[in-house]
Amino acid sequence: MGIEEEFALLDPADLELVQRFEELQAAAASEDPALAGSITGELISSEIEIRSGRGDDLDKAILAQRDQRRRLFSLAADHSVALGATGTHPWADYREQHIIETEHYRRVEEGLKYVAWRNNTFSLHVHVGIRGADRAVLVCDRLRPVLPLLLAISANSPFLDGRNSGLHSMRTQIFTKSFPRCGVPDEFGGWEPYADYIRFLVDTRSIVEYTQVWWSIRPHFSFGTVEVRICDAQSTAAESEALASLIVACVAQAAKDIDAGVEFVHHPRRLIEENVWRAVRYGLDGELLDLERRRPYPAAEAIERLLQWTAPARADLDIDVALPELNGAQRQRRMASAGMSLPDVYANTVAETRGTYAGFLEVPRR
Repeated sequence: MGIEEEFALLDPADLELVQRFEELQAAAASEDPALAGSITGELISSEIEIRSGRGDDLDKAILAQRDQRRRLFSLAADHSVALGATGTHPWADYREQHIIETEHYRRVEEGLKYVAWRNNTFSLHVHVGIRGADRAVLVCDRLRPVLPLLLAISANSPFLDGRNSGLHSMRTQIFTKSFPRCGVPDEFGGWEPYADYIRFLVDTRSIVEYTQVWWSIRPHFSFGTVEVRICDAQSTAAESEALASLIVACVAQAAKDIDAGVEFVHHPRRLIEENVWRAVRYGLDGELLDLERRRPYPAAEAIERLLQWTAPARADLDIDVALPELNGAQRQRRMASAGMSLPDVYANTVAETRGTYAGFLEVPRR
């Protein structure tokens, strides 16, 4: 498995976004070569992504990610850069951000224009290795209705453009609802229909590389993984690692159910998208829809539902999941409701991130 986390690059004094990715990238190359291979750019120069690389199991991926985070926070501090870990920056003007100078992102900007410019967002991606191309697509099929639950659990972006958006995951609204070939994928039923779709996009010059399919879950050709992309960036290391552990358990349980021939109802995309909207709007404070029973249930039950379903896989892999009572969006919204200003809420969250990501070096819980 592998973990990818995106961070905002901030001026420590006022917490504004700063265009310093290229500077940190060059600094890592000269000052910490072990870090340099694990950081990459992600669309804008005020964003940086840290990657664990391949871990043969969950613990190894988490430990690798902790080491890279420690190195990144140390490098950033040495160069007077703060790091933020929420799904959106609460007030930064997207018109002031610069697209990084890479062939891939120049192509993204040219193809999408405003859609790319507006997408100043930060997320958590988790890769889980799956044997067999058909099996990988079938796992993606089975996890489609799970995506809204993971989004509700991870929601961490209630503010944008200096306003309380009223949503819990503004990142999802401006990215998933804006980018093409994004959100909940169709059900494909196997590798060949999926590959035929990618060939169609390439042959019609709709895309030039398969990573331009930005679905919330997708098979990753280069790594041989199922990549889950639905989650907001997490403000604390414990949350990020617990969420990654839960995602690994979901992928493993889906594969286990496929291998065992467990029956499964493939719900229409329109029904799953109804739950995505509920997760975007209300996060864990609202209700989600039980699509089989066709009735709502408290979204706060999403964690327990996933833990119950994944119990066999978690036992097989010895995975422990310990998520906090309130997610990032809930904590931020409660601070704002208590009268804290938006800058103060964000400052509190950035301090929380610095305290956990920079120093969270314990051995993984078992």
